[in-house]
Amino acid sequence: MTAQLKENDVQPQQSLPWFTGVKAVFKLEMKQRLRARSWYIVLGIWFALLGLIFVLAAVTSASMAAEGEGGPILFELVIGTVLLFGLLVAPGLSATAINGDRAAGTLAIIQVTLLAPGQILWGKWLTAWAAALAFLVISLPFIVWALIVGGVTFSETLVSLVMLAVELGLVAAIGVGVSAIAGRPLFSIVITYMLVALLSIGTVIGFGLSMVLVQDEAEVTTANYSLPEDFDSMAEPKDEDFTCTTETYRQQVLHTERTAWLLAANPFVIVADAVPYNRVSEEDFGTEDYRMPGVMESVSIGLRTAQAGPDFEQTCEELSGPYAQSPPPSGLMPIWPLGLALQGLLAGALIFIGWRRLATPVGRLPRGTRIA
Repeated sequence: MTAQLKENDVQPQQSLPWFTGVKAVFKLEMKQRLRARSWYIVLGIWFALLGLIFVLAAVTSASMAAEGEGGPILFELVIGTVLLFGLLVAPGLSATAINGDRAAGTLAIIQVTLLAPGQILWGKWLTAWAAALAFLVISLPFIVWALIVGGVTFSETLVSLVMLAVELGLVAAIGVGVSAIAGRPLFSIVITYMLVALLSIGTVIGFGLSMVLVQDEAEVTTANYSLPEDFDSMAEPKDEDFTCTTETYRQQVLHTERTAWLLAANPFVIVADAVPYNRVSEEDFGTEDYRMPGVMESVSIGLRTAQAGPDFEQTCEELSGPYAQSPPPSGLMPIWPLGLALQGLLAGALIFIGWRRLATPVGRLPRGTRIA
């Protein structure tokens, strides 16, 4: 019995309960961030910058507010701005989460505790995500202002905020994963920003370069409204003065439906594609009820057009009037689930590799890397 007790005494406890360990890391990291004065300075600058952009946009769109158009435009501007700056801030909040502690000599202290590598990673990731969400919370007054102006539905607001939060979480996960893999903080910051640029800008560049590969010559029919040749040029034309004619000819077309999936992982495409824009119906195109789409809705319309591919036969019925444009394609499968899956796969792979790098005991360290 004595030998058995002695044997049990030397057996170390494996680890803390999962959520207890994650909570401990999260609380420790949040206390450190909240104590830093620079954190509040950054939030203050963010609020002032967003407020300046919003006020300028509100003044510009003041004439649209009476017609119910100011609210949607302001709302989409805030959502797009928060996403843009969130993609710039989130890597800085997460890309040094692990190797920053390693460089300061404090990571080894955490590793020799009862915390498992996965708990350390999850705690660091949740902290970086919460810090990034603070920028979204700061923008809520401007979002509420846009809602008061009117024209924005509850479903659009809810989906936009949820997708923004998810995107910030994925970018934070990418940064934490890179910080666990890279040996030096500066290198991990650069790599994280490069990955974010690859998702947001590289996907658009790749889609544009792919146009060379999907060119084809086809027979296309187009419809156009025109005035008769004998119409008085000094008179003001009316809708009934225009006649619709169709013309068929061969030209180069771009089969963008074959490469539209390249845009799936773009954060702006994911957010814009997930939001249900139901403010303008197909019947509104070419009429006085037509409203110009905002920033994010324009991204959604552009994506739908790319998914649909070339229109080989345009009829007069598709045009509602002489000043009309064709309505965006409908009935297409949403692409945002594929985008979230691709981003999640990237973040998950980086987190998994980072988990392997945090496992102890370490058999082999990269050159220039220390334990403590």
